[in-house]
Amino acid sequence: MDMIGANGPAGAGELVKDGSDQGFMADVIEPSKEVPVLVDFWAPWCGPCKTLGPIIERAVTAKAGKVKLVKINIDEHPGIAGQLGVRSIPAVFAFRGGQPVDGFMGALPEGQINQFIEKLLAGTDNGKAVAEALEQADAMLAAEDIGGAGQLYATVLQHEQDNVRAMAGLARCYLAGGDLEHAREMLDMAPEDKRTDPAWVSANKAVEMMANAPAPDEFAAAIERVEAAPDDYDARFDLAGKLAAAGRNKQAVEQLFAILTADLGWQDGKARARLLEIFEAAGPKDPVTVEGRRRLSSLLFS
Repeated sequence: MDMIGANGPAGAGELVKDGSDQGFMADVIEPSKEVPVLVDFWAPWCGPCKTLGPIIERAVTAKAGKVKLVKINIDEHPGIAGQLGVRSIPAVFAFRGGQPVDGFMGALPEGQINQFIEKLLAGTDNGKAVAEALEQADAMLAAEDIGGAGQLYATVLQHEQDNVRAMAGLARCYLAGGDLEHAREMLDMAPEDKRTDPAWVSANKAVEMMANAPAPDEFAAAIERVEAAPDDYDARFDLAGKLAAAGRNKQAVEQLFAILTADLGWQDGKARARLLEIFEAAGPKDPVTVEGRRRLSSLLFS
C-alpha cells in the first residue's frame, strides 16, 4: 500500500509555527499542496484562543507530519484574516491543495478537534489509501482470511499509529485465533478520547464476551440440556451465551432465533436484547450481523 507521508515524522518545529500576512504563501499555500495546513487566527487578549491553542497544537503534533499548523496573530497581521472574512476569534481555517476547504470558530473540545483533523485527512491521498486498506481488511476478516486481514491492519498502524479502526480490526484477528490477551492489549493502545469509536466499542464488546468463555464440561452440559428439552428456552438462552462467549456467534444466534421464532417477546425481550449484543460484538459488516438483522426484521414486521 503506497501512502503519502511514509518517510517518517517531521520535527515539532516544522509542524507548528507562527505565521504572517507576508509569509502566508510560503507557510500555508505551498505546504498545503503536500499536506493539509491549519491556520489558527488568534490574539493575545482572546481568552478562548488561549484555551484552543495548546489543544490544537497537541492534536497536530500527534499526527506526526500528516498535518501542519500556522498561528497568525491578527493584531499584528490582520490582512489575511480580513480577506477570509474573520469576524471573531479563535477562527481556524483548513487549507488543502492551496485552497481553504473547511474551518470552525470558537474553542472546541479536544475530541472535536481530533474529529475535525480526521475528517480533513480523510480527503487526502493518504487518507483515501488508508480507507481503502481498511475496507479491504474488513472484507478479508469477514471472509475469515485472518492472516491477510491482520497484515493489512498492521500496515495501516505502521503509518497511522492512532488509527483506532485498525486497532479494533487487529484485535478481532487475535480473537479469531483465540488470543484474548493480545486482543485486549491491542484495544488498550487506543487513546481514551477514541474509545467511543464504534469499531473500538464493538471489538471491546467481543473481548468482554469472550473473557467469560465456558469450560468444555460446561458446554457439554448446556448442549445436553437443550437436546433433552428443546422447548426449554432458559436452557437455549444459557447455551447461546456460552456459544457467544466462545466466539461461535452463528450458533449462538441460531439458539436465540429458536426462542424468538416461538415467542418474540420472551421474558420481556431478553432473547432479543442478547441477540443485539452479539450483533454489536460481531460488528455491523459481519455476515452473522447482516443476516441476523434481516431475519430479526422479518420477525418484527411480518
